[in-house]
Amino acid sequence: MQENQLSRKRSEKSKKKILRLENLVVSFDTEQGCIYAVDDISFSLEQGSVLGIAGESGCGKSVTALSILRLLPKPISHIVAGKIRFWEKDILELPIEQMHEIRSEKISMIFQEPMTALNPVHAVGRQLVEIYQLHFSGMTPAAMEINAVSMLEKVGIPDPGQVMKKYPHQLSGGMRQRVMIAMALACEPDILIADEPTTALDVTVQAQILDLIGEIQGKTGMSVILITHDLGVIAENCDHVVVMYAGRIVETAPVNNLFKNPMHPYTKGLLTSIPSSAKDAKTILPTIKGSVPSLLNMPKGCRFADRCPLVEKICWEVSPLERSVGTRQTAACHLV
Repeated sequence: MQENQLSRKRSEKSKKKILRLENLVVSFDTEQGCIYAVDDISFSLEQGSVLGIAGESGCGKSVTALSILRLLPKPISHIVAGKIRFWEKDILELPIEQMHEIRSEKISMIFQEPMTALNPVHAVGRQLVEIYQLHFSGMTPAAMEINAVSMLEKVGIPDPGQVMKKYPHQLSGGMRQRVMIAMALACEPDILIADEPTTALDVTVQAQILDLIGEIQGKTGMSVILITHDLGVIAENCDHVVVMYAGRIVETAPVNNLFKNPMHPYTKGLLTSIPSSAKDAKTILPTIKGSVPSLLNMPKGCRFADRCPLVEKICWEVSPLERSVGTRQTAACHLV
């Protein structure tokens, strides 16, 4: 396995836990009833490290990220239980005024689709300058403009002065994503949450975006949460991995351990589904049969039971608890 792109570029930091999620439960009100998009998950992020969150669409990755910043849609969403500790402060107990300070200044996010995250009726420059207006009130308008141009330059945008005048629809997908990164890093946050930062971008631009995040992380020492369904991205960029399925964590491990010795059947299925040049030509790609169960009708036992090739009777009846299966590795499975 290649040395991690983001990991090799970061400065060495003491391994203090900068963020901890403890037994987080998030529900949504729907016309069909209440659903639990995130159900009793716990994990931690170490200072200066890159944590990958992997899983299929709908497994709760983005909901987890939005919960950290308390950006879940209201009034349909509810954080039912749990704690989100940032440097030991429970984010869920902070008044909204303090949350405004934490967002961007301490924890920032690159949203999944820049075309919808950027305001289509305002020029890029105005949106970037607004960040300085909100968080650096003592800065002069001229200094805000200079800093905004500088941030666009730092993320590799050519002719940033002209880009400041353009609207989102006038930029390519890769350029819009770079603008989002510039906005996310304007306040030099302690934590960057990157939610599918390379979605819908071609392979070359994907590599450029990930290299850019790695380069900036290496200079600032920030921690990164990288959310993706692409295990190739996880392998090349992360230190530790959290694998989610149907709103729960099924496995956690250091990235090397996960790829060398996956323990949960779901993780094994994801890894065997990755295309490889080492496989014979025209070989049928292995897949995980079936689909993720409906959040409205979760099975009594293991949520992966109806898709698991190793399923046993206990899997249908008892929900497995997450337990240690190796050095810093856990799995929620009766069979390991």
